[in-house]
Amino acid sequence: MISAVNAAASAATAKAPSQVLGQADFIRLMTTQMKQQDPTDPVDNKEMIAQMAQFSSLSGIENINSTLKAISAQLDQALAAKAASTPA
Repeated sequence: MISAVNAAASAATAKAPSQVLGQADFIRLMTTQMKQQDPTDPVDNKEMIAQMAQFSSLSGIENINSTLKAISAQLDQALAAKAASTPA
């Protein structure tokens, strides 16, 4: 089961090594994991919830990162405008 997930992750990263795995990749890995698991020994619910919680946290961090980048860009523009309007 784990080897199937690792193989799917390797295939996803082999396509484009410079890209970061996204939400679609997570869903693909999760469905592959569910398809490959042994019905007599399924993945523990706690593990599945932990994986989903980690992905949710990561998604939130990515949103915060993009917001901070936008704020930084606006501050850079404001500082450049201020520097341009200040006489030397």
